[in-house]
Amino acid sequence: MPAVGLPAPDFTLPADDGTLVTLSALRGRPVVVYFYPRDDTPGCTVEACDFRDRNDAWARQLGAIVLGISADGAPAHQRFRKKYGLNFPLLTDATKDVMRAYGAFGRKVMYGKEIEGILRSTFLVDSAGILVRAWPKVAVKGHADEVLAALRQLPR
Repeated sequence: MPAVGLPAPDFTLPADDGTLVTLSALRGRPVVVYFYPRDDTPGCTVEACDFRDRNDAWARQLGAIVLGISADGAPAHQRFRKKYGLNFPLLTDATKDVMRAYGAFGRKVMYGKEIEGILRSTFLVDSAGILVRAWPKVAVKGHADEVLAALRQLPR
């Protein structure tokens, strides 16, 4: 996992609308980067909808951008966004290289069995590209409010 206080690992990934999103190109605005296991599953849906419901405040009041990242491809992302009215881009990390750079891919226990997979985690990058907060093991309930509180503490 990258260290808080250092530059966030840069990346360029395809978004669900076919564009490429590069983290360093978003400098000047804070960015919430969250990694999630799979589109349209119960926990991922709750998390995405919580981010959706707060995104207006984040974008308009705080100038922040939200990026959701999973290994799912554009068609799955497009269905997920449409079904739940998600108002932020979903990016595809098919190789899981970005996930690994952020420590969001590794060993976890699922249904009592240890497997390798995507670790639900969130990172807050300030407007200068510095990683200022990391949530490596996200519990979905209340998480979006935690992120919003951290965003509000950033200097503007």
